[in-house]
Amino acid sequence: MQRWAVLLEYDGTDFVGWQRQENGVSVQSVLEEAARRLSGGSEVPSVTAGRTDAGVHATGQVAHLDFPAGLPLTARAVRDGLSFHLKPYPVVVLAAAPVSAEWSARFSATGRAYRYRILNRPSRPALEQNRIWHVKFPLDAEAMHAAAQTILGRHDFTSFRAAACQAKSPLRTLDRLDVRREGEVISVIAEARSFLHHQVRNLVGSLQLVGCGRWPVSGMRTALDARDRCRAGPTAPPDGLILTGVVYPEPVF
Repeated sequence: MQRWAVLLEYDGTDFVGWQRQENGVSVQSVLEEAARRLSGGSEVPSVTAGRTDAGVHATGQVAHLDFPAGLPLTARAVRDGLSFHLKPYPVVVLAAAPVSAEWSARFSATGRAYRYRILNRPSRPALEQNRIWHVKFPLDAEAMHAAAQTILGRHDFTSFRAAACQAKSPLRTLDRLDVRREGEVISVIAEARSFLHHQVRNLVGSLQLVGCGRWPVSGMRTALDARDRCRAGPTAPPDGLILTGVVYPEPVF
C-alpha cells in the first residue's frame, strides 16, 4: 500500500456531502471512483480531514488515498490523473504528495479553517447563486465581530451544535471568529482544531441576529452560556460555507 495526500477544491451544491451515502452522489464516492480508475480497477479507500455537509464547498479540503503498492505514481500523475477521472464533476485535485502509512488526513490535522460569505443587499445573487447566503436586510458587521469575540476560547458549545451531532463532548476551542465587510459581502472566518456538527453555520445564524439588531452584542455569550440549542439562532444555509484549509504539524504539499 502507498498512501497519498491530496488537496481538493469542489463545489458542493449538487453533492449529498463528503461522505458516501446511498441517497445520492458524494464527493468521497466520485474521488474513490477516480482513484479506482487511476489504479487500474483496484479499490482505493479514502479518509478526509473534514466531512462537509450537502451544499458546502471547499477550496482547501485534504484527504488521503491508499493506492496498491507497486503502482508507478508521481505527484503530478496523481494530481492530473485524479482530476481527469473526476470529470465532469466539479471536483479537482490541486496538489498531491506521498505520505507515511501512519499519516492521517483526519487525525494528523491540528487545525481547520472555514469562511462563510453573506451577500448583504436587497437584490439576490446572479453570478454566485448557491455559493453565498443572501440576506436582504442591513447587517452591522462591526457589531457581529464584537459579538464573535465574546465566545473565543474553550467552551461548551452545546448551544451551537446540531441536535444530531455525534461528538462525544461539546467542548471545543474556538481560536478565531472574525467578521469582515467588503462592500456588499460579509465574511465570517472561523478557525479551530476541530468543529462540532453544524457549529460554524449555527454561529453564523446567531451572528446575523446581532447584525440585524434582534440581539445585543452580548447575545452570543448569553446563548453560549445557556448550553441549550434552542437559545441560539437558526442554522445558516450551507451555500455560503467553504472549507478553506487544514493545518498539519509539518507542511504536506
